[in-house]
Amino acid sequence: MTNIFPSLLSADFLTLNDEIEALEKAGVDGLHFDVMDGQFVPNISIGFPILEAVRRGTSLPIDVHLMVANPEPYIDEFCQKGADKVSVHVEATPHIHRAIQKIKANGKEAGVVINPGTPVSMIQPLLTDIDFVLVMSVNPGFGGQAFIPATLDKIRELKNVRSAQNLLFKIEVDGGVNAETAQQVVEAGADWLVAGSYFFNQEDYADAVSRLKGQA
Repeated sequence: MTNIFPSLLSADFLTLNDEIEALEKAGVDGLHFDVMDGQFVPNISIGFPILEAVRRGTSLPIDVHLMVANPEPYIDEFCQKGADKVSVHVEATPHIHRAIQKIKANGKEAGVVINPGTPVSMIQPLLTDIDFVLVMSVNPGFGGQAFIPATLDKIRELKNVRSAQNLLFKIEVDGGVNAETAQQVVEAGADWLVAGSYFFNQEDYADAVSRLKGQA
């Protein structure tokens, strides 16, 4: 079963509560929350106050994606403010195991993220410790980018490793996901899809969910 996590960064923040209610009615599986620091990625986005507000407004799982340099000092607070899942970039810290352990210590699902230019081998030692891998299918930092087809090989590799080693981690994909690329990444092995600009440009969110799940 494919799970859909719309990226709130592409939502209308002037009517964010209405957006969240519409997403719930559309049958999304959770909300993706992108945090950018202007250092690890060339953009700045949302943080603790918005997460707290979103948590008050929904019971949906909140999937917090930390695109920040040295994320360890921030993990506890993001967990306490409402995250259900937290993912950190392997490229962002020399202490990736410590970051994963901090997420787990808070009782949350822990994920590791890899950029398009990062090989799966970089996270091989982590695969027994994590709940999910987030494969970036664009370079992080900005919405609306085109899907990078070469990342399909990375998804297939992760699926094969998971099967060969009898592991349980989920595979999440973020970047350039639309009705067409969604089918490709699911066929390659993805379980969870993050969709931003494509999703929020649709007039009918329920139809967008169906299209991304290949049911329309």
